[in-house]
Amino acid sequence: MRKRLEQMRRNPRGDWSIADVKAVCDEAGVQCMPPRSGGSHYKVYHSAMADILTVPFKRPIKAVYIRKLVAFIDEAKAHDGQT
Repeated sequence: MRKRLEQMRRNPRGDWSIADVKAVCDEAGVQCMPPRSGGSHYKVYHSAMADILTVPFKRPIKAVYIRKLVAFIDEAKAHDGQT
C-alpha cells in the first residue's frame, strides 16, 4: 500500500483509476463505496472522521481528487494512531 500511496503523493497527475483508489483505501482501512442509483461518484469515508470525500468514476481521475484522497488517508491514519 505504501508504494501506491507514495506514488499517488509524488505523481497525482498520473493515470489513476478508481481501482487504484479502492485498493489504497482498502489497505488504509478507509471505506470506498460505489455510487448508488445511477450516480458517478464513489464515497470515501472513515468511521472516526466526520468528513466524506467524493471521487468521480471518470478516468483518469483528476489530480485534485488524488491530492484530496492522499490527505484524507493521512488524516484517517492520524486518527487511528498510525504513521
